[in-house]
Amino acid sequence: MDKAVALLDAAVACGDVSAACLRVARGGFVFSRSFGAARSPDSVFLVASLTKPMTAAAVMTLVDAGDIALSDAVSSCIPEFTGGSRGRVKIRDILAHTSGLPDMLPENIELRTRHAPLSAFVAGSCRAPLLFEPGFRYSYQSMGTLLAAEIVQRAKGIAFREFLRETVFEPLGMAATSLGLGGRRIAATERCQTEAPSDWDWNSPYWRDLGAPWGGAHSTTGDIAAFIESFLHPDGRVLRRATAAQMIIDQNGGLDHPHSFGWAVKPGMFGAGCSPRTFGHFGATGTMAWADPDTGLSCVLLTTRPLVEPRDVLHIGVSEAVARAVTG
Repeated sequence: MDKAVALLDAAVACGDVSAACLRVARGGFVFSRSFGAARSPDSVFLVASLTKPMTAAAVMTLVDAGDIALSDAVSSCIPEFTGGSRGRVKIRDILAHTSGLPDMLPENIELRTRHAPLSAFVAGSCRAPLLFEPGFRYSYQSMGTLLAAEIVQRAKGIAFREFLRETVFEPLGMAATSLGLGGRRIAATERCQTEAPSDWDWNSPYWRDLGAPWGGAHSTTGDIAAFIESFLHPDGRVLRRATAAQMIIDQNGGLDHPHSFGWAVKPGMFGAGCSPRTFGHFGATGTMAWADPDTGLSCVLLTTRPLVEPRDVLHIGVSEAVARAVTG
């Protein structure tokens, strides 16, 4: 693991990264280390879009229970999601990023500036014009993930963050993970390296406890590893084995961008050394997690430095070093 460690040590030494934690596992081998200002390998980070597969898993528990079907129209669960082509948006579309919804709403900054509740984002998503006909294109969309969580909340009559805790986090022993702050103080977490501090940025009380189902979870490398392991080696604690297997293969057959329900599955996305069957996700706050079914290898990297681009050079460098180190 020397190469991966050297890359992170260098990023800390030059000031690019304030804090980071890395966890790598394969079979009985586990490597776990903290870097920079991180308190320990169990430090808590705002994991951003690593929240999306967590939300997708919660939705799929309803599919397993027969409460909803992937082919159901979103409008059948959220009646106000109507007009134009919205009636053709299916639940599978909002999980696989083929709904036509925007990633962020046009009024996103205005909503955050006034500390709007999630219900205001839901209302905005029900009004937002679709970017294309649903099911015919891929376009990454956080607002689809928001509506997926809203479907769960309405179907079960319970706050989504509580449902996620009861059905996903607790069964997997993810005691340090929460959607929102989970009762902890912000000071007990690692601080994101924001460029323009505000009262609605990633470090603000508003954003940290909003509980955004597309990017508001807090977690540790160990907990994320437990979550991703439940897909690498499904055991039925959260999802049926067949459902877990369905979530790590392409669900966008025929489109130009493969994606599954919550997990990214595009070959090469996590660098050289990962097989084409690798699944995972990045988070804008500087996070990454992936697992390779061909090798049984998993990698979780949480940092405080926002991703410079979707496939950040540091994260890909660490990913490739990990794959080489463990699989040769």
